[in-house]
Amino acid sequence: MMTKMKKPESGASAAANPTSSADYDYLLKFLALGDSGVGKTSFLYQYTDNTFVSKFTSTVGIDFREKRVVHRIPSADGTVGRSQRIHLQLWDTAGQERYRSLTTAFFRDAMGFLVLFDLTNEKSFINIRSWLTELQTHAYCDKPDIVLIGNKADLEDVRKVSEQKIYKLVEEYNLLYFETSASTGQNVAKAVECLLDKQLLCITSVNRSVMFVI
Repeated sequence: MMTKMKKPESGASAAANPTSSADYDYLLKFLALGDSGVGKTSFLYQYTDNTFVSKFTSTVGIDFREKRVVHRIPSADGTVGRSQRIHLQLWDTAGQERYRSLTTAFFRDAMGFLVLFDLTNEKSFINIRSWLTELQTHAYCDKPDIVLIGNKADLEDVRKVSEQKIYKLVEEYNLLYFETSASTGQNVAKAVECLLDKQLLCITSVNRSVMFVI
């Protein structure tokens, strides 16, 4: 179902000021990308609602889900910092080519990207390079934060994409990678939390730098 909404703020202004009076410390906007049918919508539902809903029609244009979380910010030295209240917007995009121009219009508004392919569909994996190229062209910076996700890991008996091919791509693009199952919930939260870690570490590092500007 298509949801009517306003276009989000740009990535540069998407993070809330941690000293504001809002009931959260940061607003983060992540975009889920990938071919139609790889399970983007099911993945996001599993993360926000802990529910697997298998009967979905293809997303038309852009839709989104939201979740409030309390997340501990990692420090650069690997230690765990203080907790932050996060308002997370997860934007769900159409994978069909005919909606590509609409999808790319939202790239600059996202702060991080979940790029999904279907482990049982090799074409969806081959097309990851095309999605990464789109990101390099349209994202808010040359090297945006990306987590690569091989979905439908529970369907091991019909798996078509080998680990060797995946890790070759991961090394080439220096990506973080998770194999997930929107059906069972395997690694779904871990994949999103990994992207949260990257974003919050970046944001807090910038905030510290600003504090010491004279």
